[in-house]
Amino acid sequence: MSRHAAWIATPLMLVAIAALWELYVRVFDVSPFILPAPLEVWDATIVLLSTPRTYSHIWATLVETVAGFAIAVVIGIGIGAVLGKIRWLERTLNPLIVGLQVMPKVALIPLFIVWFGFGMTSKIVLAAVIAFFPIMTNTILGIKSVERGHRDVMQALNAGAWATFRDVELPNALPFILTGMEVGIVLATIGAIVGEYLGGSLGLGYMAVATLNAFDVKAMFGVIMLLTALGLILYFLVVLLRRYVTPWHESVAGTR
Repeated sequence: MSRHAAWIATPLMLVAIAALWELYVRVFDVSPFILPAPLEVWDATIVLLSTPRTYSHIWATLVETVAGFAIAVVIGIGIGAVLGKIRWLERTLNPLIVGLQVMPKVALIPLFIVWFGFGMTSKIVLAAVIAFFPIMTNTILGIKSVERGHRDVMQALNAGAWATFRDVELPNALPFILTGMEVGIVLATIGAIVGEYLGGSLGLGYMAVATLNAFDVKAMFGVIMLLTALGLILYFLVVLLRRYVTPWHESVAGTR
């Protein structure tokens, strides 16, 4: 019963939130220019979905997010695997990595626009930069968490560095990598949207700014709903990837 509880509790929670939202708007007579009612937001979302131009914006945000995330996965896993195996190199680069992590990435947007223009490239780069660090750090952690005995067995079998990485280190690191990817896809979505906020003429982030400038608050909430739906779909696709790639891990097997 506990396995199916979320399928019941989550819709009920969403309905309760919408009911409280509707009640608050009606009881306190909140202006629709400040907070529109849920039904009005729903109607505005349907209107957006019935407009062909909306799908061009959705496609642009989707391409920017997925492309940036893919770049972050390839580079993050590659660098993380190298740093996880070469400890002295990790210790040498650790201050630089920490410094780059704490740097506010939003401050880099003007620089990316100067370098890559107002098109999709600057948003893809920003999404990749933001998603890169959790993937890389989790890869390092996964490679370093391999038990010493497993490496000793491979060494006793005269296995080379590549065979050890392929058969022992990578499978051990996969749950960590996929955890970093779950965080990374969310950050990639945020990076693409923020890039569209500050520079661009296409994408859901641009739509949110355009509806705000037009004082169309209902449409702006509708765009927010579309952004939320897009982010949830991408996140759950990565969760499904975890179930497919690591069915043997406790984080997956324990939920079945």
